Amino acid sequence: MKAYVYGPDGAGISDVAQPKPKGTQVLVRVRACGLNRADTGMRKGHAHGAAGGVGTVLGIEWAGEVAELGPDAKGVKVGDRIMGSGGAAFAEYTLADHGRLFRAPSNMNFEEAATLPVALATMHNAVVTAGGMQPGQSVLIQGASSGVGLMAMQIAKLKGAKLVIGSSTDAYRRGRLTEYGADLAVDSSDPKWVDEVLKATNGEGVDLIVDQVSGQVANQNLAATRIKGRIVGGTHADFNFDLHAARRISYIGVTFRTRTIEEVREIFDEVRKDIWGAVESRKLQLPIDRVFAFDEIDKAFEHMEANKHLGKIVVTV
Repeated sequence: MKAYVYGPDGAGISDVAQPKPKGTQVLVRVRACGLNRADTGMRKGHAHGAAGGVGTVLGIEWAGEVAELGPDAKGVKVGDRIMGSGGAAFAEYTLADHGRLFRAPSNMNFEEAATLPVALATMHNAVVTAGGMQPGQSVLIQGASSGVGLMAMQIAKLKGAKLVIGSSTDAYRRGRLTEYGADLAVDSSDPKWVDEVLKATNGEGVDLIVDQVSGQVANQNLAATRIKGRIVGGTHADFNFDLHAARRISYIGVTFRTRTIEEVREIFDEVRKDIWGAVESRKLQLPIDRVFAFDEIDKAFEHMEANKHLGKIVVTV
């Protein structure tokens, strides 16, 4: 089968053996894939958790049809339209755990379905489960114009946030955040953004920040979070521990890289139980910025790395 593989000379399309499902695995005939930031690093040979390196089939998000079931796989049957996340997505066939997938709604095509699994699972967990957002609270999403960021704002609004703030350093994308749930859009490259957040929250700061940016905004986040508020996420930054202590902020780390399959299944179950009706009704959805054919996958990555897109970049297989 054709697959996009990281090799000794970089990433490219190669012929590899079709995988065989074992245990609770499902063999998926992939029809479309969503690109994610993690893919850009793995395409350059960087590890993503335990995955990566020479010989790795790249990609973590897909939509397609069930082609074959492992002996212990349950909940789906051959021919079902599904979408999910996991390794080796950029291929004609991939393997998925039966608990790490969703049924693709009948009112979505494969390209649309491929935009959702990572964003739904990541941001329902970050906003609702880890972030503990309650109706009537205020939320700030750092890096809100990414696919997961747009979904985070929509989930916060769906779950009753009284104020949703999104950040983007790009004026065009920042101007469109209100289409996806933002009540206020701020430019996190402008130091005055903290003042805008404090003004919008009567000087208190937001209840919750979901941080996909960190760096120079990490300490600004502390100033923009209310006393005893919460910050979920984070990457690399210098950190003002004194301000963190003064505001008594709960800082919560989240990643799929160190989660067990049982923990991932639970996250997918929570999405189904809590917000699946909004997925099926298309209340929760993401814009597709551009669709590329599989043999144009390098161009798709060039488009992502140009960092001018809003929403998801999709590759059809």
